[in-house]
Amino acid sequence: MSNSTQLYSQVLGYLRQYSTYRDLRHLKTLAWMINGLICSGQLSLSAWEPYVDSYAKQAQSYERRWHRFLENIRINVEKIYLPLALLALKDWEKHRLYLALDTTMLWNRFCMIHISVVCCGRAIPLLWRVLEHNSATVAFKEYEVMLRKARWLLRRDSDIMILADRGFANHDFLSWLQKSNWHYCIRIPSDTCLHGVRRYPTHVKSIYPNRGQAAFYRNVGLWQDCLIRCNLVVAYPEVVSEHWAVVTDEEPALKTLHEYALRFCVEELFLDSKSGAFELEDSRIRDAESLERLYLIAALALLYSTTHGMAVQIAGLRTCVDPHWNRGLSYLKIGLRWLKGVIHKGRQLLTPIPLLSQDPQPSFASNKARQDDNLGICFSRIYSFNSWV
Repeated sequence: MSNSTQLYSQVLGYLRQYSTYRDLRHLKTLAWMINGLICSGQLSLSAWEPYVDSYAKQAQSYERRWHRFLENIRINVEKIYLPLALLALKDWEKHRLYLALDTTMLWNRFCMIHISVVCCGRAIPLLWRVLEHNSATVAFKEYEVMLRKARWLLRRDSDIMILADRGFANHDFLSWLQKSNWHYCIRIPSDTCLHGVRRYPTHVKSIYPNRGQAAFYRNVGLWQDCLIRCNLVVAYPEVVSEHWAVVTDEEPALKTLHEYALRFCVEELFLDSKSGAFELEDSRIRDAESLERLYLIAALALLYSTTHGMAVQIAGLRTCVDPHWNRGLSYLKIGLRWLKGVIHKGRQLLTPIPLLSQDPQPSFASNKARQDDNLGICFSRIYSFNSWV
């Protein structure tokens, strides 16, 4: 058995053992696509042929096989992926689960909506949807079903916080969150109308503090109707280039800003997916449903490689693939390097483990990054206020 076939066999076993999906033909094709993606690092259908063991003699035969999978409406993305994602989170029930809600654009034509789990400095996809929409801002109705599904999937987790940027600060989303049992940290735009901060309605930008300062406001009303009431933190951290205004249902504190900052992990996920690791934007697929199935391949490769990278860390083998004295690579890149070593150097193929709820060794690419993290989000002056109404 070749090393590439060995990797394929483990991926297929991974899909068959834990997924509820039962069509073996689809799973075999999917396993070969994941194998090709891990080996080539490209979400390009033509790049996978050298890593696939098949009776086909023509490169076009491989591409037709991949296209049939991507265009097959019977492929149920959620039935394949969600059991594996939930299994990877099985050790998280006693820990707070941070979900990042965000969007990313593909070729200025498609908008991909993501709900991801923040894990060890990166984000792992949970749910996604692709719309043919030329803006990164989408209406609440476009992701409401995703939120409901995530709430049902994670119903056994009692402590969940959702993180979102300014594009999601709207009345419908905040109302939905206040009716759910989820906590939230959401950044709001500078022109949001506030009630209770002063004796008269004002905008967020009018209460921005100076650099290095922060202010906490309790029981603030949002927008003209003042129906949504929450707590507000406005700050200008030394380590960022603009003001932050974050609303939360919890007591306003510096912790609010640290939790909101976890949202930036999803940007690393987008970078890994689009250009850093898998080069999604090199794909020639231009159909929303096919892109959802294409991203299934990326999400499974990302989940599988990340859990493999964590297995490498736990086994004490990190320094075989990471040249840094302390961990300087993400678990995804550690896993990918190890798996490529399985193919090209005959390394041992480890067994993936569940996602770690706590990072045993945080990643820093440089000493400067470590110093910036040690400095953290700190302020020279902090104010605290209660609402006027």
